[in-house]
Amino acid sequence: MQLSQEPISYYSDKAAVLASLFGAKQVAIESGAVVVDGRSFPVVDDVIVLLEPAKYTPLVSRSIRTSSIAPLMTAPFAGDVQFTFGEEWTHYSEVLPEHAEEFRRYFDLVDLAGLADATVCDLGCGSGRWSYFLRNACRQLVLVDFSDAIFAARENLHDCPGAVFLMADLTDLPLRNGFADLVVCLGVLHHLPMPALYFVRRLRRYAPRLLVYVYYALDNRPAHFRVALWIVTFIRRVTTRVRRPSARQALAWAMTVTIYVPIVAIGRAADRMRLGNLVPLHDTYRGKSLRRITQDVYDRFFTRIEQRVTRGSILKLADTFEKVTISPNLPYWHFLCESTPHSETESPTVPGPHHRTTETFR
Repeated sequence: MQLSQEPISYYSDKAAVLASLFGAKQVAIESGAVVVDGRSFPVVDDVIVLLEPAKYTPLVSRSIRTSSIAPLMTAPFAGDVQFTFGEEWTHYSEVLPEHAEEFRRYFDLVDLAGLADATVCDLGCGSGRWSYFLRNACRQLVLVDFSDAIFAARENLHDCPGAVFLMADLTDLPLRNGFADLVVCLGVLHHLPMPALYFVRRLRRYAPRLLVYVYYALDNRPAHFRVALWIVTFIRRVTTRVRRPSARQALAWAMTVTIYVPIVAIGRAADRMRLGNLVPLHDTYRGKSLRRITQDVYDRFFTRIEQRVTRGSILKLADTFEKVTISPNLPYWHFLCESTPHSETESPTVPGPHHRTTETFR
């Protein structure tokens, strides 16, 4: 992928939108940069790069000829996770037909008709596949990712001229409190180098509603599911050491056809006796294409950090939010946190990173 800093900015008519997002007094749009209250951020292929230079991907480093002034690195940062997601979403970048059904499942707790005047932030957007289905449902879309996946998202939303694309670390996001009406963060927080549910509490400052999906601890499944997870975890600790993209793709494909496809077939046979729900993977992958399954295999086996949380630990988020609703439907667990909107200057009380929960953190 070849990137460039464009002489004519995609953001030339979006200064007011950016000022609102950043809570800035002044935003200037320059050739190849956006200047927010005197601080310059590079713009690369319509993506505003908010990362400090130490966090740039190699692709971005090659594309930026001048560096912006940025603070010192203050938050934990997993460079290998950034690399993995960049590789994953640039290789599996397309929006597939089955993503439409997955979108409906994830958003079963959200009144889509009520988003017409809303600003929605897709935090950890990957290839932008969920924003793709939101692009005509809301007033403003803000897509954020810290990997090269953000450029795939820009391509997938080429017909959404009002969207804002940010390459940023969601643990160090320089946007104002309450900048969005809804934050969507699906399949992201369990890969952070800090406890996932602690970070859900931190996200409260950005929007009164949060739609979140984190890996479940198989707490609603029989014991043999947890035995299977133990085996998968052991294999993952080996496969995450593989760095060559071609080797990763070959391994992902091999595991898809030798492990996932046969197990899903067993589940399909068990369905005839109404026992399909007892077969791991079957509920999630029945009817899915090989391409879609392979993308998930890549995600599962090449990302070093994986946390899993219980339903009970999610309910404890009631110490921070007025309402926490967990969907009873797949995928487990996705949930909606709601709170009363607070002022832009208010900094909500958030338990520290060692706040006690029942989540699993590796």
